[in-house]
Amino acid sequence: MIRIGTRGSLLATTQAGVVRDQLVAAGHDAELVIVSTDGDRSDAPIAEIGVGVFTAALREAIAEGTVDMAVHSYKDLPTATDPRFVIAAIPVRADARDALVARDGMVLGELPNGSVIGTSSPRRTAQLRALGLGLEIRPLRGNLDTRLNRVSSGDLDAVVVARAGLARIGRLEAVTETLEPVQMLPAPAQGALAVECRAGDTALAELLAELDDADTRAAVTAERALLAELEAGCSAPVGAIAEVVESIDEDGRVFLELSLRGCVATLDGSDVIRASGIGTPDRARELGLSVAAELFELGARELLDERGRDV
Repeated sequence: MIRIGTRGSLLATTQAGVVRDQLVAAGHDAELVIVSTDGDRSDAPIAEIGVGVFTAALREAIAEGTVDMAVHSYKDLPTATDPRFVIAAIPVRADARDALVARDGMVLGELPNGSVIGTSSPRRTAQLRALGLGLEIRPLRGNLDTRLNRVSSGDLDAVVVARAGLARIGRLEAVTETLEPVQMLPAPAQGALAVECRAGDTALAELLAELDDADTRAAVTAERALLAELEAGCSAPVGAIAEVVESIDEDGRVFLELSLRGCVATLDGSDVIRASGIGTPDRARELGLSVAAELFELGARELLDERGRDV
């Protein structure tokens, strides 16, 4: 029996359940094991309680042998590698974009000046403010249903959350607008899952590798390389999105390219630095480093130093 560690929230168990079902369909016995994390026990903003609050307990459960593997929301993992573990699979990514859930079915541009938007993400806060719509941003924690209820109860005019999460728990009907990357770049690795096991468990790692999606791994590798190079941490006002796309050369032959867009913003939205690049999927990390270097040249270091680094 393969024991799959997961947080206890509906979203986390649904995500882990998808991986469990894929393993069972492939002929392997698997079960979910609920692990409580510091992030689940705190109501403080993520920026305050730190990187890895949702993943550290899951990793310790793997290390202690309480579980054999874990399924993480990849964006919650620290960028620093831990030699004890290996990301054996990154399954096909869900929609990486952010989503607006607003009262009265409104889209972002229809919200009146002074509307109150809920999010505890510095990245979302910075990019919302940069749009210059006169919105008031308030801290927001809790599971997805709790966040949506803040809108339906009239406590907030809108919330911004990951579209992938709503899709996974069957709540896409609540979305009033899907925010395109030109409006708001998502968090690096948003919508992707990381399937992790002990580095020495080669048999399990090989089995899990069957769930890996090469295009998703390339995209996430580029995004997280950018984030790591910026030394910004998963709660910083940094956005990134990479995609594997088909291109055609002069002779009409189709080949794959990896495109990456990234941004760094000030929390008050007064300055947003953007950069982009194109590379090949097999050099995803190099592309991430290249776009990070361009962001540094444009002044990203100064923006990040202003808020203090969250490494």
